[in-house]
Amino acid sequence: MESGVVGGGGSDENLSSGLPSSVVTEWSSGVSRRYQYLLDKSTPHVLRRWIGFSLVAVIYMIRVYFIQGFYIISYGLGIYILNLLIAFLSPQVDPEIQELSDGPTLPTRGSDEFRPFVRRLPEFKFWYVILSFFSFSLSRIFVFPIFLNFLGFFLSIVKRSLVDWLD
Repeated sequence: MESGVVGGGGSDENLSSGLPSSVVTEWSSGVSRRYQYLLDKSTPHVLRRWIGFSLVAVIYMIRVYFIQGFYIISYGLGIYILNLLIAFLSPQVDPEIQELSDGPTLPTRGSDEFRPFVRRLPEFKFWYVILSFFSFSLSRIFVFPIFLNFLGFFLSIVKRSLVDWLD
């Protein structure tokens, strides 16, 4: 009788140990699907998205004003936004470099295809990254010492340059 209880307990522990992970996996995939659905639904509403971002940015500025802190974090956030803006306004392929390797890129014949301006950072991704950084900056969870925030912003800004330097 004792051996039946011990054996039964062991098999129940095995079943229960797999159960929470599957529940967590199902829950996280459901949340992920819902989040992606909301992002997909917001894609055509450009003006509403930017109005929502402006609201979050104003809330962040009010928070900085009343707390009388986060100046270095705000400075780093501003530099990161400037970096994203430069990527947003830059072409995906640098025409000066392409001219040196491929020659002129404008269509010379009627059969040549016209290639419109393609941004290095699309508008939706620009909005999404800026909104997520402002949202994370508003959260109390991500309040680290100043040097860690500055280091994180610095590394995210120069990540591309560091990869080029290391190669």
